[in-house]
Amino acid sequence: MFKDFFRKLRIWTSQGEQLHLHIMRIHNIKLALFIIFSTAWTCAQVQNEYPAPEYIKSIQFNSGKEREIFPVIALGEQMTLRFDDLNADEADYYYRIKHFNHDWTPSQLFQNEFLGGYDNLRIDNYSTSFNTLQRYTHYRLNLPNQNTQLKVSGNYMIEVYSAYDELVFSRRFCVFENGATVQAAVYRPQNMDRFNTHQSIHFAVTPNDNFFVNPKENIKVVLLQNQQWNDRITDIRPQYFSGNTLDYRYEGPTQFEGGNEYLFFDTKDLRITTPNINYTNRTDLYESYLNTDITRSILDYTYAPDINGNFEIRNIMRPGNANTDADYSFVYFSLAYPYKLDQNQEIYIYGAFNNFELNDLNRMYFNPALDIYEGVLLMKQGFHNYKYVLKQNDTLFKNALSGTHALTENDYLILVYYRNIGGQYDALVGVGYANSFELQN
Repeated sequence: MFKDFFRKLRIWTSQGEQLHLHIMRIHNIKLALFIIFSTAWTCAQVQNEYPAPEYIKSIQFNSGKEREIFPVIALGEQMTLRFDDLNADEADYYYRIKHFNHDWTPSQLFQNEFLGGYDNLRIDNYSTSFNTLQRYTHYRLNLPNQNTQLKVSGNYMIEVYSAYDELVFSRRFCVFENGATVQAAVYRPQNMDRFNTHQSIHFAVTPNDNFFVNPKENIKVVLLQNQQWNDRITDIRPQYFSGNTLDYRYEGPTQFEGGNEYLFFDTKDLRITTPNINYTNRTDLYESYLNTDITRSILDYTYAPDINGNFEIRNIMRPGNANTDADYSFVYFSLAYPYKLDQNQEIYIYGAFNNFELNDLNRMYFNPALDIYEGVLLMKQGFHNYKYVLKQNDTLFKNALSGTHALTENDYLILVYYRNIGGQYDALVGVGYANSFELQN
């Protein structure tokens, strides 16, 4: 009797173990699929910059290079982030740094693989404005610093958080290594329908050591006009191979609209009028009324020096540091455009003063009494570039109001990324620069 009992017990136990193993296999398969799909979904998310709130102004992030809108630095070089808080309460802000692939999807690197030291640190270099009508706190952060170092090249994002761990704003920057030489030039298109309106970028990439493995798949190129990410050109494969050199001499895939030169004004002295400023006033804050602009889409091209949408803080009203002594003023913009737009169309004031973003603050509104579009922005003293752009539904038309010309002076940035076999991130191995001032036919 006992033998029969123990025999049945062994059978039940064996069946139970098999059932348990079967259940565990199903659980592990589901868990693995969940992890795979979760990781793929996370990695597929393109990271955009987080716009700053209304009280954060005059964000400047560069390495000191001329006309640089965002930093493109070599490993070991330093860059500086500056911004103003109009609340003027010396609030605590903290910064974090993240690493991305060429298409701004998160890389697979852990933080200790791309960052030396640590982040999530307080920005402790700040000072309060001096002798200004608009009070503000000015913040400054240098990177790399003794607490935070960058280990690898590629795309990065710096995020600034409040003391309540709320994201305030973020900005892109790029770090490159000396892995390739990039030669570039700007040409007029050969197709006649774009000969007077577009600019074509031709460039060549040569590795400094050895050669690129499977460059058609492992090399990624990004082209930027005037360092603006909102209309970048990507997914370009080399057209020719000349030894180790990759040649990109396309016509269509590497063309940008030439656009037009940016408009400008200079408020370095808020007490007087300067070119393009019609009238100044002082109430609770300074007020600067610009001359009424006109649409330039039907006008011939006229060269006017600009800084391609950027701005420079400066102040000659009093001696001192312009970062803390420059004041703010309300700047009144007006555009003579005697046509009321459709419901799906909007006009915006566009420039680096707010990182080329479109929001309710820089949107213009139609004044039927004067047949003009008007807008008001609170801006820090200095030299500012701007233009008017048209948004229709979700599409931005940068040059619909200003016109586009092949002769317009533009800066071009060529970013070359390479992922080696077995690599976990896109290394930025080469950077090229070109300017259309030396336009070639």
